[in-house]
Amino acid sequence: MSKVLGFMKQVARGLQVEGNFGTAHVYRSSLNAIIAYRGKDDFAFNEVTSEWLKGFEVYLRSRGCSWNTVSTYLRTFRAVYNRAVDLHRAPYVPHLFRSVYTGTRADHKRALSDEDMKKVFADLSRSSGVSLRLRRAQEFFILMFLLRGIPFVDLAYLRKSDLRDNVITYRRRKTGRPLSVTLTPEAMILVKKYMNRDSSSPYLFPFLESREGTKEAYREYQLALRSFNQQLMLLGELLGLGDKLSSYTARHTWATTAYYCEIHPGIISEAMGHSSITVTETYLKPFRSKKIDEANKQVLDFVKRSILAPFLMIFFISFSIASRSSRENGGQSKS
Repeated sequence: MSKVLGFMKQVARGLQVEGNFGTAHVYRSSLNAIIAYRGKDDFAFNEVTSEWLKGFEVYLRSRGCSWNTVSTYLRTFRAVYNRAVDLHRAPYVPHLFRSVYTGTRADHKRALSDEDMKKVFADLSRSSGVSLRLRRAQEFFILMFLLRGIPFVDLAYLRKSDLRDNVITYRRRKTGRPLSVTLTPEAMILVKKYMNRDSSSPYLFPFLESREGTKEAYREYQLALRSFNQQLMLLGELLGLGDKLSSYTARHTWATTAYYCEIHPGIISEAMGHSSITVTETYLKPFRSKKIDEANKQVLDFVKRSILAPFLMIFFISFSIASRSSRENGGQSKS
C-alpha cells in the first residue's frame, strides 16, 4: 500500500520529466491543497474515504475556492488514485468520488458583450494615453479571436513551419487535436506585423526563446501569459469594460458569437479543438439560458399577436364592462 503524498510527488515528477509542465503544475497545486487540509505527515490510500473526500471539498470551499477549482483538485486526485489502483498500490472502492463535485460549472460569464466588443476592436492607434504595449496586447487579443479563439499557450508555441501561405496548422497543446485555420486578410496583417524577425528562432511569435519541451520554455510562457493578462486588465480598465479582460475572453467570445450566429455546437467544438462537445456546451451554458428566454419571448409574442389577440380583446372588453357595471351598481347603492 503506497502513501498518498509520496505517490503524488512521484507522479508530478514523472510528468515534469515528460515535459508536461502545465499538468505537473496542476498536480503539485492539488498536492499542496491536500497537505494544507491533511498536514505534512503522509498517509495511506486506504485512509481515503467518501467522508475524507467530502471533508476535503468542504475545506476547499471554506478557503474561497470556486467550484471549478474544487473540481480541478478533486479530478486530479481521482486520476492519481486511479493510477495507484491500476498499480495495485491503492484499494479499489466503487463510486468513491461520487459524493464530491468533479464537474464543470460556467458560473462566470467570460465573453464580451456587443458593446464591449466594439470598444476592444476599435482603432486605438490615435488615442492619447494608450501605450505601445497596450496596443500590442489589444492587437494580439484581436488576432486570437480571428484565429477562432486560439488559446494563448497555442499562440505562444506556434512555429514558423506551422504557417504555410495563408493557413496555420498546429496541434492543441491541451488535447493534442490537430487544427487548421485559414487566415483572413485582417489576421494576416497582424501575423506579419508581429511575427518573429529572429531568423534563428523556430517560433512564429517572439514570446519564447528556449527549446520547446524544456522547463525554461515553460517558464518563459508563464511570464509571457502573466504579462499579457496584466496588459489586458489595464486595457479593459482604460476602455471601461463591464467585465475583466483576459486571454481566455477571446476564446469565450468567439464561441459565444458563433453560437449566436446559429452555428451548431458540434461545428464550434471542432473549430475550437475541444476534446468533446460537452466542453463546448460548458462555454455556452451561461448564454443558452438567455437564448432560451429570447426564444420563449418570441413564441409568446407570436401567440399574443396571432392566436390570443381576439380572445384577449374579448377578455378586456368583458372585464371593462364588468368593472363599469360594478362601479355603477356601487354608486346606486350609496345613493
